[in-house]
Amino acid sequence: MIDRNIVITGFMGTGKTTVGRLVADRLGRSFVDTDDEIARRAGKSIREIFEQQGESYFRHCERRLCRFLAAQRGLVIATGGGMLVDESNRRVMLASGLVVCLNASPEVIRARLEREASERPLLRGDWQALLAQRAAAYAAIPHQVDTADKTPQRVADEIIALWQTEST
Repeated sequence: MIDRNIVITGFMGTGKTTVGRLVADRLGRSFVDTDDEIARRAGKSIREIFEQQGESYFRHCERRLCRFLAAQRGLVIATGGGMLVDESNRRVMLASGLVVCLNASPEVIRARLEREASERPLLRGDWQALLAQRAAAYAAIPHQVDTADKTPQRVADEIIALWQTEST
């Protein structure tokens, strides 16, 4: 049980990558950001993948990477915001380890995303509608952590505490 993956998911701007890196560092584990890994494997940015091959191709890459990572052990994985919206991806990751969904209010998300808009292809549309569309999938994840008024270190502490409880 102790070598099971820790999977951190949630909507854009909730802190998945920042918190995931902290958790990995504190536990001495390897960290994988799925968006970064897809971009590395494709040899282009996520924005370029969306522009050149479309979202459906990107989601195909996510499904393949999801299954590959779920077969590994001892990782801390920060998923893209849509990866676990796919029910089959969610089941695969839930079977591979502790899955935690990070949350924040739309106001907090807006403030965080304003600093990064050019790097996020899905922000070109109505991101609040996208958040509402994904709400049920995020709610299906058993462990939820609100990041709104917490430092990344505190969120990492909560995830590590969940992991320790689940591992005993």
